[in-house]
Amino acid sequence: MANNQHSKGLHISLWVAQVLLALAFGMSGFLKISSPVEKLAEMGMTFVTSYDPATVQFIGVAELLAAIGLILPSALRLFPILTPLAATGLAIIMILATQYHVAHSESPIANLVLFAIAAFVAWGRFKKAPIQPKK
Repeated sequence: MANNQHSKGLHISLWVAQVLLALAFGMSGFLKISSPVEKLAEMGMTFVTSYDPATVQFIGVAELLAAIGLILPSALRLFPILTPLAATGLAIIMILATQYHVAHSESPIANLVLFAIAAFVAWGRFKKAPIQPKK
């Protein structure tokens, strides 16, 4: 019984983490593909001025796709392996973002928090509480 409650608690925690990540990256990705670089820089995304606008839009598309991948495959139970893969991709993006911010003497705390949540989802959905596909 205790193991089942632990498993249920982990499953709920993973869903909460997936939704939080999807919201954060979905909003961030949408802004990157829909706003000019100057507007993004004014909003605090100062890194965008270091990259070509097409690169910023590519990052936005990747974030949007990852946000979708965190929720839909698991919710629909269609190719649920895509959920931990999306979380792994976001963790990698956050490692790269952390390196950028440290190199530019900026705080990487938000990136590290998002990395930890993404790594938790990847670990949980790969190893501890994978979602089974529909049969």
